[in-house]
Amino acid sequence: MIWTALAIGFVGSFHCIGMCGPIALALPMSQNSRLHLVSGRVLYNLGRAFTYAGIGLLAGLIGQSLSLAGIQQAVSIVSGVLILIIVLIPSSVSQKLSLLKPAYGFTSLLKRKFRSLLTKKSLRSLFYIGVINGFLPCGLVYLALAGAVAMAGILEGAAYMFLFGLGTIPVMLAVSLAGNFVSQKLRIRINRWIPAIMVVLAVLFILRGLNLGIPYISPELRQPGISDGSVICH
Repeated sequence: MIWTALAIGFVGSFHCIGMCGPIALALPMSQNSRLHLVSGRVLYNLGRAFTYAGIGLLAGLIGQSLSLAGIQQAVSIVSGVLILIIVLIPSSVSQKLSLLKPAYGFTSLLKRKFRSLLTKKSLRSLFYIGVINGFLPCGLVYLALAGAVAMAGILEGAAYMFLFGLGTIPVMLAVSLAGNFVSQKLRIRINRWIPAIMVVLAVLFILRGLNLGIPYISPELRQPGISDGSVICH
């Protein structure tokens, strides 16, 4: 399942151009050297990935707790069903729900931090901009977090989110270096594939929870306390 993090990150990065692209384009320019310019953009993107990894630690902790409670399979199925519901809900209905409204105040605080850091040109400030950028509310990040919870481990959840961040780097790095090189028409075409990818991920979650014994897709998971048939004498 962990490979899905790279897939979500890479395909979703074309959608991210609309939200994070302006931030990438507004990164301060340095006249020192081309190497300094590229290094700063790389650090910005790594900052986002490290933030995702930190959030993934918490998601992995939740997943691990659910696994120890013996309900990880049910959670995986429910996650898949919720993703399917999100995909099937018409955009007109989802906009009315305004699930991200509680995060608007937090977003305003982040924007103020952005303004102060954008006036600086140090490599450290570019990394911090990426770290803050990683906290911006994003539906694709929430989707990736569902995958991190399904990993059922703290380090696994962090690795999942870090790979998700790495998956977004190629496109976001190209945007920060070459400008808005992806046309609006191409972005629209790619965005049409995002629901299909979400459906595939949802099906994988559901299959994983069904415990069908299919290697890598739906491996058979043994519940705590259930032995493999051997007898333990005390």
